[in-house]
Amino acid sequence: MERLRSFRVKASIAFLHDLAMALLAFGLALYLREGHFGLVRLQRDLLPSLGVYTLCCAGVFLMSGLYRGIWRYASLNDLVAIVRAVSLALALFLLVTFMMTRLEAYPRSALAINWFVLCSLLAGPRLLYQLFKYRSTEHLMERDAHLRVPVLLIGAGDEADEFIRNAARDRHAPYEVVGIVDLKGKRVGRSIRNVPVLGRLDEIGRIVELAEQRSGRRPQRLVLTRPLGREALTGLLAFADGHGLTLARVPRLSDLSQGETADLRPVAVEDLLRRPQTVLDPEPPTRLVRGRRVLVTGAGGSIGSELVRQLAALEPALLVLVEASEFNLYTIDRELADTRPTLPRLARIADVRDAGAIETVFAEVGPELVFHAAALKHVPLVEENPEEGVLTNSLGTRTVADACRRHGVGTMVLVSTDKAINPSSVMGATKRLAECYCQALDLEGRQGGGPGTHFITVRFGNVLGSTGSVVPLFQRQLAAGGPLTVTHPDMTRYFMTIREAVRLILQAAALGTESAGDAAGRIFVLDMGKPVRIVELAEQMIRLAGKKPYEEVGIVFTGLRPGEKLFEELFHDAEPPVPTGQPGLLLAAPRTADPALLARALDELADAVRKRQRGTLIELLQRLVPEATLATPTAARPDAGSKPAAAQ
Repeated sequence: MERLRSFRVKASIAFLHDLAMALLAFGLALYLREGHFGLVRLQRDLLPSLGVYTLCCAGVFLMSGLYRGIWRYASLNDLVAIVRAVSLALALFLLVTFMMTRLEAYPRSALAINWFVLCSLLAGPRLLYQLFKYRSTEHLMERDAHLRVPVLLIGAGDEADEFIRNAARDRHAPYEVVGIVDLKGKRVGRSIRNVPVLGRLDEIGRIVELAEQRSGRRPQRLVLTRPLGREALTGLLAFADGHGLTLARVPRLSDLSQGETADLRPVAVEDLLRRPQTVLDPEPPTRLVRGRRVLVTGAGGSIGSELVRQLAALEPALLVLVEASEFNLYTIDRELADTRPTLPRLARIADVRDAGAIETVFAEVGPELVFHAAALKHVPLVEENPEEGVLTNSLGTRTVADACRRHGVGTMVLVSTDKAINPSSVMGATKRLAECYCQALDLEGRQGGGPGTHFITVRFGNVLGSTGSVVPLFQRQLAAGGPLTVTHPDMTRYFMTIREAVRLILQAAALGTESAGDAAGRIFVLDMGKPVRIVELAEQMIRLAGKKPYEEVGIVFTGLRPGEKLFEELFHDAEPPVPTGQPGLLLAAPRTADPALLARALDELADAVRKRQRGTLIELLQRLVPEATLATPTAARPDAGSKPAAAQ
């Protein structure tokens, strides 16, 4: 009701404006025809004619639908409607006045003048509003064209206006917009460029039928013009699937402004997982990075490469890319060469497990800020190769952290994972051990009160599109015709886009550096929203591909793999979350550990890895991370400590 009242108020104001312009036009026409004498005659002889004229204009204006349109989206269609309404009003006035007085008092030529004046007075304010909103009149110069595929736009805003406008300008555009759905309900009953806003999103079933009745053509596609929340988008996808419709989205508004209307894009899985975007202050990350020497380990990985891209935009004095994979390093280095050719950068092939190589790089560049993203993160593979997981995730983190302390790095940021909470895998346990070491170093440094290195840990769940992620796997399986493989019907995971995760990592790094005392030893945890059932994700991806789950593309349940859990957690019971004041970020209270004891335990782990004593390695991990539930090593991979050196 509130929205309806708002619409009626705006329509009433527009109507009163137009009626005032009509009265003004009547007087101006007489003045232009007879000068001052015309105004005298108006007051003396033509007041009855003015009353008839006012009634004619009011009736025609109300009946012609002039007030369903939205002024900011006024176009040539609206101007045509104005001309039509003015012509009809004056024709009706002429007929009524002729029947009453034979036009004895009113000069006939004044009608022609009135037509031009009234059209100008009605169209002029709309044109001025367009100029105010867009600084251009090009939004007016559109004409309807026959567009073949009837579509229904979801969202009655600027993007819908741009889509309709550009489609009207392109004679070969393949779409005909037959209706608009308003997400907020404020513009229901109005129109954008003569396309009616038919209802709210929760009325989508009725709107499809109404659009078919009004246009004579049933919508074949729903087109998103604005982002939707995950639940709303999932429901819309289910509706489209059940009613034989396809779902697409328009490009970004900046792309639409350049005429990219015909290239509708498929709804990506990122759209299905969309949460309200956290509003972040860009200044803290900029202050942290600008003018400093920044080093990124794992710079060619999924998280590391996005870190590199966003860091490069913050104007560091030097960006150092450290990566063990030659191909991954080459790829991200060439990308920077193309996109940021003037940015000072160094690319170094170095493994975080090689203390000598890391020491050489640190001595060469003297980094002031380090992001440690290098890790082995594929749970089943690390379960099969636990020694490699320990070497990279735990011992590699110690190597980088110790190098940071020796070389006076201001801040080191460890990228961690939700699998470090109550881990059931070697991967999770090794990442928890890395967290413990950085937490212990940070607490020790803060207690000393000196300007030592700040160690900041950022923990989050799965990122879409990362190496080993379920989404690329599903995409490959879909391309092969299926089936999609899901481990368990009840498995859930937290998901976030890589770009969003990295933006929050940078925000956490800045917040942790600027409030180091308050955040000492604590772990920043990204707000991942609600967990997603993997089977539902598989079903949605099948629907996005235009197929029916279980009918055209199957889903096969394969069972949990070694180290996998049905659900992940972001906080341990001993880590009560603490607000940070920054939306999207929470703090986990620290679980303290003695750095000297940790260092000795890591030395024991290193010795077990070197001797390939897998059983000892698992026992040590279990002791160091007591909440972990790790599987006993299989008989196929026995301890190698008793084997001769040649066999090791």
